[in-house]
Amino acid sequence: MTVHVQAVSPETCPALVLNADFRPLSYYPLSIWSWQDAIKAVFLDRVNIVSEYDQAVRSPSFSMRLPSVVSLKAYVKPSRFPAFTRFNVFLRDRFTCQYCGARDDLTFDHVVPRSKGGVTSWDNVVAACSGCNLRKADMMPAKAHMFPARAPYQPTVHDLHQNGRLFPPNYLHASWMDYLYWDSELEP
Repeated sequence: MTVHVQAVSPETCPALVLNADFRPLSYYPLSIWSWQDAIKAVFLDRVNIVSEYDQAVRSPSFSMRLPSVVSLKAYVKPSRFPAFTRFNVFLRDRFTCQYCGARDDLTFDHVVPRSKGGVTSWDNVVAACSGCNLRKADMMPAKAHMFPARAPYQPTVHDLHQNGRLFPPNYLHASWMDYLYWDSELEP
């Protein structure tokens, strides 16, 4: 019987990056580094290796198993409030149109239209599908008979992390599971 061993490419071995308190720096997107960045951080003495893959990288004078989980040596204090970006608005609103519940073709809508003095801020912008955004146009919610399911608000980083846990990435290595808290009971 012939056994074929398939070589694993280092590119398929990202490292989960934890803060010094062993919490991921970010859940969505998940804080991961390429194998090269992880090894560089090890050599610069910026991280501790918490777990390793079976896969190793070698040179003529050196061999090292690839890190699968690393923790920063110095604690990085997370900011309390995230940056206002289109992606973060979508994440706050769980990638759902706040008017009809659709999940496709998302844009963002000014609840109080800019033409009526509305500003581009956490408190005035919601995720909206293209159809709802076009239907509402530059009308106030009462005139359009369209009200967001959840009032817009400025989320904390914690809020976005909680929502990010609703959307686990496609790749989760077994060595990462002790450090990630995906709640399979919650629906996005």
